[in-house]
Amino acid sequence: GRRLSLATAGLLSALAGCDSGFGQATARHLDAMGFQVFASVLDPQGPGAKELRRSCSPRLTLLQMDLTKPEDIQRVLQHIQAHTNSTGLWGLVNNAGFNDTIADAELSPLGKFRTCMEVNFFGSLELTKGLLPLLRSAGGRIVTVSSPAGDLPFPCLAAYGASKAALSLLMDTFRSELQPWGVKVSLVLPGYYKTGTTCDPAFWNLQKQRLVASLPRELLQAYGEDYVEEINRQFIQFMKVAVEDLSAVVNSITDGLLAANPAVRYYPGQGLGLMYFIHRYLPYFVRDLFLKGFFINPKLPRALRREHHNDAKKA
Repeated sequence: GRRLSLATAGLLSALAGCDSGFGQATARHLDAMGFQVFASVLDPQGPGAKELRRSCSPRLTLLQMDLTKPEDIQRVLQHIQAHTNSTGLWGLVNNAGFNDTIADAELSPLGKFRTCMEVNFFGSLELTKGLLPLLRSAGGRIVTVSSPAGDLPFPCLAAYGASKAALSLLMDTFRSELQPWGVKVSLVLPGYYKTGTTCDPAFWNLQKQRLVASLPRELLQAYGEDYVEEINRQFIQFMKVAVEDLSAVVNSITDGLLAANPAVRYYPGQGLGLMYFIHRYLPYFVRDLFLKGFFINPKLPRALRREHHNDAKKA
């Protein structure tokens, strides 16, 4: 009965990152269940925001927010506080995620690491801290979408993975610290789904060209432009296995918000059980081989190839 009483009580839920993908699908789902939803979007004029306006009830509130801008976060916090002071806030869904680099850590510009941390870690931290008084007064829920890339060293995902590792640890800490307040905290670690620009080959080709253009000459010579090309080719190939049906993720987020005893971690998606089993119980080299086979297996950097050594000897 608890699940029903929650859904019908017109409870309030705040979602970050609803332009596309999981955030948008979850906002529609919660709105249909009768929640009052505050959905943040990066672009209020974008197709995602328009779709939410078209398909959701008038209860849904769209709020513009760029998680890298503290003034945006403060404006959203003030709006939600003004509208929920008497009731408290039942749920926060941290879903905004950012990654635009597929490359070795050495080849990924420092700024890319910083941007991933700004959006995926600091943005979620600031929003969560800002909404905690409301969540505590309601004895509510925090559900955060992280990534298996924060637990496992996926090749060519260091900037994104490091930010998600920080996010996962932060939420685990919140989970134990907020227990006395009755606030429950869950992590969702999805497999590979088709969301936003993540599956647009043109976007990734452009990112690859920008990366190659930005690399110091010595670094580009050591690895070779064909090395970066091959990573990009394999990644675009991998994207073809992305799952289009987001319902497993939406159901995990909803369960985290509504179940009497939500799971600490949800793993929606194919192949994650095997991946984590290998990670926990088998030697590291097996895990590394598995991740390369599953995701990206870079070719040998140019400076390590035999033909390069032979050319160098001739010279």
